[in-house]
Amino acid sequence: MSTVNVEELTSKKCQPCHGGVPPVPRHEVEQLVAKLPGWQITDDGIRIRREWVVKNFMTAIDFFNRVAQLAEDEGHHPDLHLVGYRNVAIELWTHAIGGLSESDFIMAAKINQLPVVLKTR
Repeated sequence: MSTVNVEELTSKKCQPCHGGVPPVPRHEVEQLVAKLPGWQITDDGIRIRREWVVKNFMTAIDFFNRVAQLAEDEGHHPDLHLVGYRNVAIELWTHAIGGLSESDFIMAAKINQLPVVLKTR
């Protein structure tokens, strides 16, 4: 899977995972994250995370609503975090396998396509 590019990821649909399959190996996770601007592997190595500082509280809520709609459409639901009123973070991982699946990278690529109004200096 690590040879896949971002365009290929965004053309795929997330697939439900009910367990019984191994997580994506760490070396493949590292290669895939390198192709997804802004995403990082968490310290525990089982999630990917991206953070944004958005314009204001309503921008954060609007962004979360668009991510939530995408998640419903894809059937793959990220962990959404709002810290303060404009610090937004999203974490992706597949709970059923305790690690990362291809669907996590598909969601990350699709989230990256969503417009977001960032805080300006």
